[in-house]
Amino acid sequence: MRPESAASLLATPRRQKLLEHIWQRTSLSRKQFATLYRTPLERYAELVQQFPASESHHHAYPGGMLDHGLEIVAYSLKLRQSHLLPAGATPEDQAAQSEAWTAATAYAALLHDIGKIAVDLHVEYADGSVWHPWHGSLQQPYRFRYREDREYRLHGAATGLLYIRVLDRNILDWLSQYPDLWWPLLYVLAGQYEHAGVLGELVTKADQASVSESLGGDPSKAMAVPKHALQRKLLAGLRYLLREELKLNQAGPADGWLTDDALWLVSKTVSDKLRAHLLSQGIDGIPSSNTAVFDVLQDHDIALSTPDGKAIWRATVTSDSGWSHAFTLLRLAPASIWEAHERPYPFAGAVMPQSGDAPVAEPPPTTPVTDSLSPAGDKDHSATPQPQDPATQPADGVDAMLSLLESVNGAPGADALNEPASPARAAKQDTFDPPADAENMAALSAEHAPPLSGEHFIAWLRNRLQTHKLVINDARALVHTVADTAYLVSPGIFQRYAQEHPQVAVLAKQADLPEWRWVQKCFEKLQVHRKQPNGLNVWTCKVSGPRKTRRLHGYLLDQANEIFAEVPPNNPYLSLTEPGTQQVGNH
Repeated sequence: MRPESAASLLATPRRQKLLEHIWQRTSLSRKQFATLYRTPLERYAELVQQFPASESHHHAYPGGMLDHGLEIVAYSLKLRQSHLLPAGATPEDQAAQSEAWTAATAYAALLHDIGKIAVDLHVEYADGSVWHPWHGSLQQPYRFRYREDREYRLHGAATGLLYIRVLDRNILDWLSQYPDLWWPLLYVLAGQYEHAGVLGELVTKADQASVSESLGGDPSKAMAVPKHALQRKLLAGLRYLLREELKLNQAGPADGWLTDDALWLVSKTVSDKLRAHLLSQGIDGIPSSNTAVFDVLQDHDIALSTPDGKAIWRATVTSDSGWSHAFTLLRLAPASIWEAHERPYPFAGAVMPQSGDAPVAEPPPTTPVTDSLSPAGDKDHSATPQPQDPATQPADGVDAMLSLLESVNGAPGADALNEPASPARAAKQDTFDPPADAENMAALSAEHAPPLSGEHFIAWLRNRLQTHKLVINDARALVHTVADTAYLVSPGIFQRYAQEHPQVAVLAKQADLPEWRWVQKCFEKLQVHRKQPNGLNVWTCKVSGPRKTRRLHGYLLDQANEIFAEVPPNNPYLSLTEPGTQQVGNH
């Protein structure tokens, strides 16, 4: 790479949009903004140059570190607006310290990962001489690689080596006047978020939102759900599964094995069942792809990382009877699942992690999950997104991200999109093809599952609506009221059912259909939906959002009381677009 100036690095349209948004979240003139924000951001850009933010996780492309830095600042300032800081102070003190807290939030967010360039990367010039970031900005053509011996969490402690390179003495003098702010800021910069109070929470949420957007997830949910609340739900779900559903310590195919120092769970099995259980409880913050679920478990310190910082382990399980098989596994700390007196006896065999094996990428799904505002395509077939070059910056998500940031109280506008992860991006994640035993276990589970059918789908839908585990007429809802009846968004509503019922995979495979398509066919056989005059099943709705117009594809029920005890009013933002049908949305 050749080193670039800050002006060159920040000149892309995407980065300019983010800079403009950051300025709009402050109460400063352009001149004041240049001193307190633009200058530190330029120093940061010159320091991180074209480094990625990670090797194979989020923002894993040239320039990813700079993009992640700008995104997390933008998210953190959005979150900052909903807090009066310092908490408990008089309104006069809060007003006097307002801009200092805003700036400190931005600095803490910007610098939280900067230690990576000091301890995760080996950087050298063309002549072979080594560059360290405390030398100052790069001055010559350079190359870099990730250190094989890096310590995964060391970068948090290494931040202290570098933040003086971004924040000058005048900024530090200014912030140090406010002890209630200064102490949490130093804790964040030292990687000790547990001592940083609300400042640590703001940075953590903003980081999750940026990572989620990079991995094709939903940043609004990452910003809305406190880390510890989601962590508790994930752990509660795993404890339930281990108590009620997962088969443990069998001398043969099982869902997991407990050794003296670790709980090993088959990665695909636990991901599918955990998602299904949490969705059935009305918890929506769980990603639809297993790759992203593994990332969530790792980010919340539930899944323990491999020596090279990845979530998935490859290991061979061997029983004392001689049975042996290789699996891809998640590794958990038993103490996070059981109290000491509740812990089961360990497996009478061995789990031997394999070292040095290259990970085998899990193929991306042929039918990506789309949100309720993504069109299903012609004749209700979702189009698979085109692969992106992971070495180039994906720009498609920036409009959705900025729409999110511009919305009220962190809730997305009616036109916000949840872009599916590209196949190229999904392939970079450390996931594996499930072993053959996973299919056998799924088939075994299907034998004990409720009969899956169109009637079961309707009963499930009615229950989820009555218990408010599915919302209606919301920006991301899968069920709306249109033309005085129920409108089911396709393929989203069928995908949601399949996610809650992993046994669908076995039946869909037998029929040689995608899972959601199998559910859709079962529904169509009931003949409870209204057809268009030309005989087509799927109706198109126009969604009129505050900034953009989108289209939905879905089914209209003949009778809304199939799923509603009392039919809600029509969604005023939706209107049918087919000629000759009733236009709704104005009453």
